[in-house]
Amino acid sequence: MGDRLKDKVAVITGGASGMGRATALRFLDEGAKVVIADMNAESGAETEALAAERGTADGLRFQRCDVTLEADVAGVVGLAVEAFGRLDVMYNNAGVGGAIGPVTEITVDDWDYTFHVLVRGVFLGVKHATRQMQQQGGGGSIVNTASIAGLGGGAGPSAYSGAKAAVVNLTRAFAPELSHDRIRINAIAPGAIQTPLLKMGRRPERAVARAESRTPWPRIGEGEDIAAAALYLASDESEFMTGQVMVLDGGALAQGPDFWGHDPESPFLQKSGVNRGNTGEEGEIRDYRRDGS
Repeated sequence: MGDRLKDKVAVITGGASGMGRATALRFLDEGAKVVIADMNAESGAETEALAAERGTADGLRFQRCDVTLEADVAGVVGLAVEAFGRLDVMYNNAGVGGAIGPVTEITVDDWDYTFHVLVRGVFLGVKHATRQMQQQGGGGSIVNTASIAGLGGGAGPSAYSGAKAAVVNLTRAFAPELSHDRIRINAIAPGAIQTPLLKMGRRPERAVARAESRTPWPRIGEGEDIAAAALYLASDESEFMTGQVMVLDGGALAQGPDFWGHDPESPFLQKSGVNRGNTGEEGEIRDYRRDGS
């Protein structure tokens, strides 16, 4: 237990599992009040139970939220203010794997779904957090989950990579504007992290093994690694840092990630469809081989 976030109030989208859950629990341990916004109510209840075991549940609220809907995002910001009086930290973390497959097989609907969750969701989080932080005064911190997939090729499916590149650039583009109100905005770019999203495919053990083989560090990341970075960005220790992207990938980007490959045997090119992550909604993954086999 610590006090690095004492008296601060945070909203974490996608906070019911994986990196978001680890961050929510860490923020609570550091004295923050936290609102978890997530599509998956079952995972939300599990996170509340974990907080209760740690004696921090009084500072936690859960609300089901679709980050692509403006009313939902505005609603979780409103809940933070209603329950805890203010908003100091907005962590736009909700994510999905999104559309996969060769470019010729990606549907417009799956492409749009990917960008709605990963980019529109971040935009709405920034918009409504900024409104509240400006209204109450005193500044604040906005943190976005990007990815090393958004910093170059080879670390994710094409639609996902494009969406995360947008998150990286939006973080930088918003920084000068928000600085006038002492609101800092930064992004975290994870590499391979042990989360439910990494294990969503039909052969999760293959995905984990491939990620491990492409990460120079002796292990792939854990949610707690991301939580530690988010804690720094949320705390006053990062007061002079804005418009930056923190890479936490065990050296994968330095090596040149190529996690999944671009040859015909790549798992991203043998399937097509959409991965909806841990939202509780069913994705649709179809087998695809260019040769028809």
